[in-house]
Amino acid sequence: MRHVKCVVIGGGSAGLAAAIQLKKLNIDCLLLEKEDVLGGILNQCIHNGFGLTRFKEELTGPSYAERLVTEFYELGIEVELDSTVIRLNPDKIVEYINPKGVHKVQADSIILALGARERTRGNIMIPGDRSVGVWTAGSAQKYLNIDGYCVGKRVFILGSGDIGLIMARRMTIAKAKVVGVAEIMPYSNGLTRNLVQCLYDYDIPLYLSTTITRIFGNGRVESIELSRVDENLKPISGTEFNVEVDTVLLSVGLIPDNIITENAGIEMDPRTKGPKINQYYETSISGIFACGNGLHIHDVVDFVSEEGDMVAKSVDRYLNQNTQSDQSIPVMSDSNFIYVLPQTIDKNQAVKLKFRVRKPLKNVKVVIRTKDEIIMTLPKTQLLPAELEMITIPLPLIEKIQDEVRLEIIS
Repeated sequence: MRHVKCVVIGGGSAGLAAAIQLKKLNIDCLLLEKEDVLGGILNQCIHNGFGLTRFKEELTGPSYAERLVTEFYELGIEVELDSTVIRLNPDKIVEYINPKGVHKVQADSIILALGARERTRGNIMIPGDRSVGVWTAGSAQKYLNIDGYCVGKRVFILGSGDIGLIMARRMTIAKAKVVGVAEIMPYSNGLTRNLVQCLYDYDIPLYLSTTITRIFGNGRVESIELSRVDENLKPISGTEFNVEVDTVLLSVGLIPDNIITENAGIEMDPRTKGPKINQYYETSISGIFACGNGLHIHDVVDFVSEEGDMVAKSVDRYLNQNTQSDQSIPVMSDSNFIYVLPQTIDKNQAVKLKFRVRKPLKNVKVVIRTKDEIIMTLPKTQLLPAELEMITIPLPLIEKIQDEVRLEIIS
C-alpha cells in the first residue's frame, strides 16, 4: 500500500490553502478532490467580495480560486481529481475511487476539508405538491453562473442566508422577477452588506418571521402559501397569504458534509454538525484534522483559507511531536451561544476562540472566565448570528485557566 505524509480531502478554499501551506513546510501531501476541477464552490460565485483579508483586494469567487489553484500547481503538489473518498479508517488508511479504479493510501496524517451541503425541501419538510421549480439556491446559482440557464421567471426565496440574498440580486440581474424573500427568524441571517446590496438596493421585499407553509403547482410551481410564525417559529393560523410564482429557491442553511467523518468514529459536535477539535484543529482521532465548512459553517471565505493555513501548521507540529495534548481543558458557553470552537484547549499557547450567538445582541459584554475568576471582558456594540466572531486569549491569560474555560454574555 502506498504511504504519504498527509492526505488532504477536499480541493476547495480550505483544502487548497492547507496543501499549499504543507508544501511550504516541506511536507509532501496528496490532495483528493471529488470534482474534475479544483476550487470548490468558489467557481460558481461570480460576485465580488472575496479576498479582502487574504489578498488585500476585492475579487470574485473564480478569481479567488484561481489565485489558490495557480499557486497549488506551481508548487507541484500531487492531486487526484474525480476522486471520491468512500472510507476513512481510524488507522489513517484512506480508500477512494476514481475512473482509474479503487485505491488505498496509508497516511501519517489527514486533513478533512470536506465542505458543506445545502438543506433541501425534504430537510425542512415543506408540504404541498411535488412540482418542478423548487431549487436549492446553490444549485440554481450553478445552473445560472456556470451553465447559463436561468431556472425561473417569477421567483420567491425562502431564507435570508447569504447565498439566498446573493441569488435574489443575481436572478434580478438575469431579468427574473424576485417577488420577495421570507425569513422564519425575526432578523436576517445574512451579512449586513449582502442585505443592503442584494435586497435594499433592488427594492426586493423581506418578510421576517414568515415561512412557506405550502407549495402549489400541477407539474410546475404555480403559487406558494406564506404564513407568519410565532415566537416558537410555528405558523400562526389566519395569517396565510398566497403569492403567484413559478420558482422557489431554498436558502435554509448549510450542513457540514461529514458522512465519512462520522463513519470513521470521530467524535462529532451536535451544535456545529462537524467534528469536535482541540485548538490545533485535531479531532478525537490522533493525526486527523478538520477545517473549513466541513468543520463549521463560515460566512467569509478568507477565514476558511486561514483555517487551512492553521491546520497545516498543526500537522507539521503533529508529525514532529506525534502526540496529542495531555492538557485537555473543555471550552463551555452559556445559552446565548450557538457554538464555540475549539471544544478543548491546552495551556501551551495563545488560542483563538470562534463563536456564533443565537440571536442579535446589542451593547453587551463577552466574558471569559475560569471557575470564579474572570480573565477577559470584551464589550461588543453588536453581535449577529450571521457573523462569526473571534477572540484571542493571549498566553499570559491562558496560564490562569484552571479546569475549564466558560464564555458568557452579560448586559
